[in-house]
Amino acid sequence: QVQLVESGGGLVQAGGSLRLSCAASGRTFSTYAMGWFRQAPGKERGFVARISWSGGYTDYADSVKGRFTISRDNAKNTVYLQMNSLKPEDTSVYYCAARYPSSTTYSYWGQGTQVTVSS
Repeated sequence: QVQLVESGGGLVQAGGSLRLSCAASGRTFSTYAMGWFRQAPGKERGFVARISWSGGYTDYADSVKGRFTISRDNAKNTVYLQMNSLKPEDTSVYYCAARYPSSTTYSYWGQGTQVTVSS
């Protein structure tokens, strides 16, 4: 079992930056692939970025490529999402999630952190 807690959200002007953190409980964090997702009001939750258990593989939604960077520190049981050049359309609740490497679905989710980008 993994418990995830996101932090780092807030209000920022367009063009600004934020770094989200997701702290995980449990000693098996390093075995999980991790992902970030987001959900805006009235919209479905969508994929933002993912990272393999080792950090050697990353993948991004087209809408954030070149602006967001996902990373992890397995010694700290934490995954990060560095968000640069933020746009008003990035405004959402951001969630981190954990997935068994052998699975195609994410089994554990955090409670989310709000990111609001003003124009």
